[in-house]
Amino acid sequence: MGKRLWVERNKDGSWDAFSEDGAHIKFGKGRGQFTPGDLMKIALAGCAALSSQFAVEHTLGEGKGAKIVVDGTYDADSDAYIGFDEQVEIDATEAGLSDEDVDKLKERVTRHIDKGCTVKHTYVEPTPVRMNVTIKH
Repeated sequence: MGKRLWVERNKDGSWDAFSEDGAHIKFGKGRGQFTPGDLMKIALAGCAALSSQFAVEHTLGEGKGAKIVVDGTYDADSDAYIGFDEQVEIDATEAGLSDEDVDKLKERVTRHIDKGCTVKHTYVEPTPVRMNVTIKH
């Protein structure tokens, strides 16, 4: 079992997500709030960012990273995302890389994300969700 997470509703209709180690994020359906669907895309982008970080820093230097943009295709009939498009953008303009170096970095970043991104692995596999409803009274 992984880290325990939970959400609680706020009086203003927004929600707070917490982890047992102190992480926190606010979400909801209001203006300026991430929706649960947005959080799915953030999870995919964040996983790619963390998975690619070593390869990018190894080539471009400490503190360098990728910008990852994720769009999702939503199907209203099934009320589900049926696909995600992930764009990994790396600014290497100041590094003076050769075409061969660019190709090597692209291959390394792809390999690191394909190997280390748990969220991507989860999204490409059928992932059952077990739900239990408990009502305290």
